[in-house]
Amino acid sequence: MDVRAYNRKMWDKQVEYGNPWTIPVGPEVIAAARKGEWSVLLTEVTPVPRVWFPPLKGLDTLCLACGGGQQGPVFAAAGAHVTVLDNSPRQLARDREVADREGLAITTVEGDMRDLSMFVDGSFDLVFHPVSNNFVPEVLPVWREAYRVLRRGAVLLAGFGNPDLYVFDITDQEKGTFELRYSLPFDPTQFSEQERLRMFGPDSPLEFSHTLDDLIGGQLDAGFLLTALYSDTQNSPLGKYMPGYIATRAIKP
Repeated sequence: MDVRAYNRKMWDKQVEYGNPWTIPVGPEVIAAARKGEWSVLLTEVTPVPRVWFPPLKGLDTLCLACGGGQQGPVFAAAGAHVTVLDNSPRQLARDREVADREGLAITTVEGDMRDLSMFVDGSFDLVFHPVSNNFVPEVLPVWREAYRVLRRGAVLLAGFGNPDLYVFDITDQEKGTFELRYSLPFDPTQFSEQERLRMFGPDSPLEFSHTLDDLIGGQLDAGFLLTALYSDTQNSPLGKYMPGYIATRAIKP
């Protein structure tokens, strides 16, 4: 199964349906960012601490798997030199929409988060990677490529799903009921098409779980030094019981 092609198509559909992560920021957000008043999300609810960021003015920033017209335009308005890479053409179009509306300079690149071969070594000072690597089967290449394209002393900010969430099957979304059902790591390609449709619906991208060994240990194995971490809640029935997300800050020494 060509997961990348399938998820590209599904994320394009999510733009049509108005998924919250496909709605571009408004003019008021950009105006505030130009004044130095901004915040962005790596996960669903908690803004990233400002102390996690280097000064954005003139910072070469890669928004990795980060289309949708949200974080990239904010960074550009705050003075960063922004490149947005995403698998979905329609998500990238959201970033260009804001750039055109607000007179921002943003470079958009369609590509796979696991393959950054279009960028030379040491191209960026910051890689900003919000929750998205659950849409690819392997996460270790993401960390290796992020390490390669960052300069010495540069920063990787990453968000990812709590892998434990994937052991549960939400049996009734309205009632908020779920049952323990799946073994980890969760791989939807192991199930029949009918079962995948039941899990995700006909127009949603496929999701994969990754082990903490790969999500956190993989950053360390790639060469990063982890400097900070926090967990975040998820707006779902499971969010009442356990953190849904983890965010990390790491540097390339």
